[in-house]
Amino acid sequence: MTKTSAWISAMRLRTLPLSLSGIIIGSAIAFSNGYWDTLIFALAICTTILFQVLSNFANDLGDGQKGTDNENRIGPTRAVQSGVISSSEMKIAVIITSILSFTSAGSLIFVASSNMNTNTVYFYIGLTIASVLAAITYTVGKKAYGYHGMGDLMVLFFFGGVSVLGVYSLYAPVFYIDNILVSLFVGLLSVAVLNLNNMRDYKNDEASGKNTLVVQMGPNYAKFYHSILIITAISSLFIFIQRQDNLILLLGMVPSLYLFYHIRKVMTITKAEDFDPELKRVALSTFAVSLFISLLLFFA
Repeated sequence: MTKTSAWISAMRLRTLPLSLSGIIIGSAIAFSNGYWDTLIFALAICTTILFQVLSNFANDLGDGQKGTDNENRIGPTRAVQSGVISSSEMKIAVIITSILSFTSAGSLIFVASSNMNTNTVYFYIGLTIASVLAAITYTVGKKAYGYHGMGDLMVLFFFGGVSVLGVYSLYAPVFYIDNILVSLFVGLLSVAVLNLNNMRDYKNDEASGKNTLVVQMGPNYAKFYHSILIITAISSLFIFIQRQDNLILLLGMVPSLYLFYHIRKVMTITKAEDFDPELKRVALSTFAVSLFISLLLFFA
């Protein structure tokens, strides 16, 4: 592995479509309700990408330092684990990406501030700080919350709530309550991707002291938990569409039909490595549904 390929690998580009799903669909809903700003959209996309890359760098650093990324781990070899990138180099990357994230988010808040009162501006500043801290402390530090079963809740909050609800409020001066259903769709499927990751790494995480929810509940219960996450996510989006005066949006749900086959497949998996390809499929299904519905909201 060369230095360049190691850095690209550490960015984990395959995680970006999932992280963009909430931004895209939240922005499309704002557009359909008469609110739009191209600069806000561009800065929101940029900020989300930086937050995700920051999280990926920090995760590589934290798991590498704790020894969780080792020869027993299933999945791609991490950059720090490989030795091609040192812990000190990754720390510098985390710091630089944090600065870039703050800069992008600050620009986004400044541009959108015309739609906000002072308290809302301060709220978004606090949310930015929380997002950066959450990205880093998932695996970095002695009290990393990913090692204490809090990853699922934080993913639901940031990938669902902050992404969908947060971006909508950058465009619009009013809260749109139906967006809660969409935030559940994106957030719960994002949790499902994390759950697949944790089911894949169950044995190594347990041996390394990483007490994910899968480690706490066991792999069999984790499969039922996984099914509940996906069914609830799809149901939430279906209810959202039913509440809109635009049933053509149901066409955008077609990619989600794969997820029912996915549930059946997950329930029969016995080898940990077989969970790995399902991560990408759920992430891409989530992105496809978000993208198709967004296109329908823009053009239908």
